[in-house]
Amino acid sequence: MRALRIILILVVVLGGLFVIADRVAVGFAEDKAADKIKTTEGLASTPDVSIEGFPFLTQVVGGELDDVKIGIKDYEASTGGTNAAAGTIRIDDLNAEMHGVAFNSDYSSATATSATGTASISYAELLKAAKAEPTQVASGVTAQVIGLSDGGNGKIKVTVEATVLGTKLPQPVSVLSSVSVSGDTVKVHADSLPKLGVELAEGRIRAITDFSQKIDELPGGIQLDKVEAAKSGVDISVKGSDVKLVG
Repeated sequence: MRALRIILILVVVLGGLFVIADRVAVGFAEDKAADKIKTTEGLASTPDVSIEGFPFLTQVVGGELDDVKIGIKDYEASTGGTNAAAGTIRIDDLNAEMHGVAFNSDYSSATATSATGTASISYAELLKAAKAEPTQVASGVTAQVIGLSDGGNGKIKVTVEATVLGTKLPQPVSVLSSVSVSGDTVKVHADSLPKLGVELAEGRIRAITDFSQKIDELPGGIQLDKVEAAKSGVDISVKGSDVKLVG
C-alpha cells in the first residue's frame, strides 16, 4: 500500500508539472505567433492569439493544432468600390477561428484547413463609400448621403439631403436599404426611393442612394461571407479554406 501511495503521489506531481510546462509552452507560442502575425500583416498593434485544446505539447508533436483564435483591433483593409477611391477602411473588430492549423518543421509557416469569423464596420466608415459630396442628379437638383444608421429588422437607414433650384429641402429624407455581400464587396441597395420634390429617373436617384464598398486583402486570404445591419454598423461573417496563418 505504501508503494502504491508513493506511485500515486508521483503521478499527481508529474501530471501537475506537465500541465504547468504545457501552459508555459502554449503561452510562449501564442506570444511568438502574435508577433509573427503583426509583422506579416503589417499591423499597428499586436493581435490577440489563443491556441485552443489540451495538451498543447502533444499537438505540437503531431504537427497540427486543433484550433487557433485570432483577434485584431482596428484592422485597415484594402478597399475600392463604385463610389470610392482606392484606399483603406477600418474594421473595428476582426475575429477569426482557424481549424486544423498545420505547420512546417521549422515553424516558419502555418496554414489552417478552414477558418470562420466575424468583422464589424462602423456606419461612419461605411459612409466613406457613399457620395458624401453634393452631386448633381438633374438640372438644378443636387443630393448627397449625409448619414447611415440602423434601420431595424436588418436594414440600413440611408439619409439624403437635397437641394432643388438652389433651395435646400426643409428636412433630409431617409430610405431603408438592404445590405448584401457579392464576392469581396458589400453592397447597399435602397428598398424604395426618397422623395426629393421633383420627378427624377430611378437611375439618377440610385446613383446617390445605392453604393458598394470593396473589402480586400483580409488576413490570410479569408473572404467575406454574409453581412447584416446592426446597431452601430454592419456585422460581417468571414470564412476561408487553406488560410495562411503565418509565413
